[in-house]
Amino acid sequence: MEPAIKTAKPSPLVLDTHELSRRPGTMQEVARVVPAPADMGTAVIGVPEGDDLILGLRLESVMEGVLVSGVVRGTAVGECVRCLDPVSQQVTVHVQELFAYPERAQAAEDSGDEDAEDEAVLVDDQADLEPAVRDSLVTALPFQPLCRPDCPGLCSVCGARLADDPDHHHDLVDPRWSALQTMLEESSVSDETKES
Repeated sequence: MEPAIKTAKPSPLVLDTHELSRRPGTMQEVARVVPAPADMGTAVIGVPEGDDLILGLRLESVMEGVLVSGVVRGTAVGECVRCLDPVSQQVTVHVQELFAYPERAQAAEDSGDEDAEDEAVLVDDQADLEPAVRDSLVTALPFQPLCRPDCPGLCSVCGARLADDPDHHHDLVDPRWSALQTMLEESSVSDETKES
């Protein structure tokens, strides 16, 4: 387990569990709107930094620590991977994370438990939900967002939007056939001169 690094300004996704700490069976409901931290998404879609995340959480004190479960909602924005138009969609994810008491986490690590280093740990009775929310949110986002399921995309030759002109096409000759195309053009020219 790595030592916790304290920041000057705590994240809005850090919850104080002092009221629940070490009293199994106690519960607290948390409902709040917080600004989204950075990197809540992928390269093509995500919840922009500073946009609202709506939290509806339940914090329960258990023997091992504090169990945080609930729902996080937000609006993801990005661009269609086919036509590059803006895309916006509501995202709702379920979050469940056990924040272990530091001494329990240390005891598990000392006993050789391989999963102990991946456990979330309470630091000064604070539960940092940011990693759990990020993991849940990023995995819920579409890998390739589309503006609509049947988006035709852009023309690969000129970049025109195919949704605006469905009959758009280019007559391209395969360069391997260019010699035959030249012969065809020469023969049609010679036929025209013979006729006249």
